[in-house]
Amino acid sequence: MDEYRALAVFVAVHEAGSFSGAGRRLKLSTSVISHHVSRLEDKVGASLFFRSTRSLSLTPEGRAILTSARAMVKAADDAFDILTETSDQPTGSLRVTLPAFGDRSPLHQSLMRFVRAHPLVSMSIHTSDFPVDLVKEGFDLAIRLGVLRDSAMMRKRIGSFGRKLVASPAYVAGRPPIRTLEDLQACNFISIAMLPAAFTLVRQDQQFTFEPENLRLEVHSLSSAKLAILEGLGIQHLPDSEADAEIADGRLVEILPEWSLPELGIYAVWPDLGPQKKLTRRLIQYLGDADL
Repeated sequence: MDEYRALAVFVAVHEAGSFSGAGRRLKLSTSVISHHVSRLEDKVGASLFFRSTRSLSLTPEGRAILTSARAMVKAADDAFDILTETSDQPTGSLRVTLPAFGDRSPLHQSLMRFVRAHPLVSMSIHTSDFPVDLVKEGFDLAIRLGVLRDSAMMRKRIGSFGRKLVASPAYVAGRPPIRTLEDLQACNFISIAMLPAAFTLVRQDQQFTFEPENLRLEVHSLSSAKLAILEGLGIQHLPDSEADAEIADGRLVEILPEWSLPELGIYAVWPDLGPQKKLTRRLIQYLGDADL
């Protein structure tokens, strides 16, 4: 059994690209990961990885056993998948990463409801407005917004979200009225580092794309952008879930409401490998059935 466990750790290290990444994926310390690999290397009488300070690569001996080791891990995964699929109460743990904004969003609420509906499932939720490497960081699923870059990961669109161009009443009151697109271009804007600078407004069959020139402040998260808007530092677009309540209570005002921003997609992105594949797909199906 120790040898089988060591082979599974060896596969995880190769797929994650590091001992620490495999540890996050398997929920083991880096020292335990290193111990299993060392024991396996002692068993086969050869090193399995070329080690450097920046990367790992397989030795010829590592490449020789990789296919068989992967087949063993896949067989074990398939067995657990069958149990997960047929069980009325799925079990297991999931690591999920998603954007860092807003506990009011339907996405966050759906994740909490999934955990509540499945008492034998535990979930670790990581929030960041910047993409992470799912395999190296040991994540089962990522939720990403907008337009996806090309990737070898599996993906599925599970929803969409609208956006509004907003500012604080104090900012609007302190400058000439914003009635036209030309007026808008003269405004101060909040820049969000991970978003494209240019954005598009549409009205019926008209479309207007521009890149703001007067950048008052750059931030690295949507929550920081929202705070800057509320403080009257400029204009930016926010998801409806982040703007609607503040518009309703007068803390924000919508700018040029006759123009709209196109809806963006909400995507589930996942690596189709490792444990809990069926549990991951169950969560994706749950989110797809929710009203995101």
